[in-house]
Amino acid sequence: MSASIYLDYAATTPLDPAVRDAMLPYLGEVFGNASSPHQIGQRARRAIDAARDTVAAALACDSGEVYFMSGGTEADNTALIGVLLAARALGRDHLVTTTIEHHAVLDCAGFAAEHLGFDVTYVPVDVMGRVDPLAVEMALTDRTALVSVMHANNEIGTIQPIRAISQRIRGRGIYFHTDAVQTLGQTPLDVDWLGVDLLTVSGHKIYGPKGVGALYVRRGVPWIPYLHGGMQEREKRAGTENTAAIVGMGKAVELLPTWRESEVTRLRELRDSFIAAVRAELPGTTLNGDPINRLSNNVSLSFAGADGETLLFGLDLHGIAASSGSACASGSIEPSHVLMALGQTAREAGGAVRFSLGRETRADDLTYVVSVLRELVGQAWV
Repeated sequence: MSASIYLDYAATTPLDPAVRDAMLPYLGEVFGNASSPHQIGQRARRAIDAARDTVAAALACDSGEVYFMSGGTEADNTALIGVLLAARALGRDHLVTTTIEHHAVLDCAGFAAEHLGFDVTYVPVDVMGRVDPLAVEMALTDRTALVSVMHANNEIGTIQPIRAISQRIRGRGIYFHTDAVQTLGQTPLDVDWLGVDLLTVSGHKIYGPKGVGALYVRRGVPWIPYLHGGMQEREKRAGTENTAAIVGMGKAVELLPTWRESEVTRLRELRDSFIAAVRAELPGTTLNGDPINRLSNNVSLSFAGADGETLLFGLDLHGIAASSGSACASGSIEPSHVLMALGQTAREAGGAVRFSLGRETRADDLTYVVSVLRELVGQAWV
């Protein structure tokens, strides 16, 4: 049975029809290379520039501080490696991050340590997945070049106190990056209010296309690009621009004010009702993450004694698409690094399922999911 109830919006979202329509000309008649001087190339250039202006307005920054990339992963890697390489010449070779970051940051930090010789400190979190700003401050040294803390966790939905963390960093000559991939569709982002120097966003989490993201870099932050071979993105990211995807991301960002606030309110109510219903039917269920400061569409649940992968298989057979956590880690036999960082055992972490709600989610859908879970949980004991 194919999935008829999609509850994996944190992994990706369907393409908005208006976004698709905006992209179509750049998949057809406006096929020119934006670096070409002729008219068809310059039409593509103007479209990219317009999308850049739109993204910059959404982040409350200048257009010259926005760089388009192939997605959130490349943007995270560029932020970390680019700043670290530039800072090493100034005698700073230390990165501070957390134990629950997306693998695009964690694996990049590991690469920087193992292959580039940087020191990395991983700040722990509490049982709700919250980062203590004081703990971040205590991890800083006179060699720290960069701090990277995600705005909201993709697995458990906990929202971090980014502004408070930035206030602990300010004035030390240390740059601050946040991965805001999960929050762009949840709340307006203002880079000055947040106090960040670099910020990552992605198109396919906000009903835009896959394969495109953007990195905000505050003017004056030194960073070294690691893709070479062209003058694109103001000589910071070589490679012919994916015009259609960039246009699509721009359109998706443009549409955010038309739905974001009302949808967040609606999803928060659905989320809380769903959590209450599951707990009433299955009293041994644990909510992972902060119960208050969490994404409006995130429901991460651990079912005592159950195997999460078995549950996911059963849900899928009933037409329900959910996740065990990060879609980027699907297929891994290792328990979630996020849940383990919260202090859960491997067995406890193995019983988790993430339901992430979106535009097409309705109350009746969630009522059906609760009934299916009631049937499946007992069968998924390990």
